[in-house]
Order: sequence, then C-alpha cells, then structure tokens
Amino acid sequence: MIVTINDPNEKRAIARTVLEDLTEWFEVEESREGFIRDCVDQIFLAAEEDDRAKGFLCLKETGNATVELAVMGVMKEYHRSGVGRELVEKAKEAAKAAGYEFMQVKTVKMGMYEDYDRTNLFYISCGFKELEVLPLLWDEANPCQIYVMYLK
Repeated sequence: MIVTINDPNEKRAIARTVLEDLTEWFEVEESREGFIRDCVDQIFLAAEEDDRAKGFLCLKETGNATVELAVMGVMKEYHRSGVGRELVEKAKEAAKAAGYEFMQVKTVKMGMYEDYDRTNLFYISCGFKELEVLPLLWDEANPCQIYVMYLK
C-alpha cells in the first residue's frame, strides 16, 4: 500500500532505513544525510506492508509547473517486485493533483555504471524521456542524466 507521510520524524526514519539499505546507490554519507534532511519538506510517499516500509519516494517543486522526483529507494529485498513502479505511479497522481504538468528525475548517465544503468532503464520503463545530460553538474565521473515526463 502506498501512503502519504506527513510526520517529519516518520519521514526521516523511513528515509534512513531505506537509504542505509542501498549504499551501492547512496554510498556518500553526506549526500545520504542530505536526502534524509531534505525529505521533511517534500511530498513523501511510502510503500508499506504490515507497518514496515518497503520503499519511499520524495517530490520537490523545481518550478511552478514542475516537480522533481528528488529521491527514491526500495529495500533490496523488494527490488523487481513492482514496489518502485507503484511509487512512481502514485507520485504521478500526486503531482497531477497538485497541479504540476511535468515531472523530472536526475540520475547518472547510462553507460557509466551497471547499477545506474538499471536505474535508467527503470525510469524509461515508467515513461520518463531523456531531456539532457549535464556532464559536470555533479562531477566528471558522474554525468547527470535528466529525464522528464509530461503529466497532463
């Protein structure tokens, strides 16, 4: 079940639990802590089962018509079970309901790392389209791929 979480402490707890299970993607502690800190002020959706978080997704406004899928994580044991897709579908509904026209997501460019290639393929399968690559937004080893989706 996908639910909206509003309590700041619950947001932080879920984000910490999930992101610490995914250190292959969130290995830089400073970045991981930033996601945990920032999620408090964002739309926060959680996939739960028996009061246990399976995954979460946060949306943040980046423009008056655009929301960014700022961070998303699914516990390893639930990978490839449909949880991520359910979160993205619910995020699309929430973004549309809030009046946004576009959703974007940033990840590492395809072809750089196998783990991120799977992430890219996931976003593409959810309906995101390539917008552009910003080769130095993060650093040379991690060129930023931006994907977008029209929501209307």
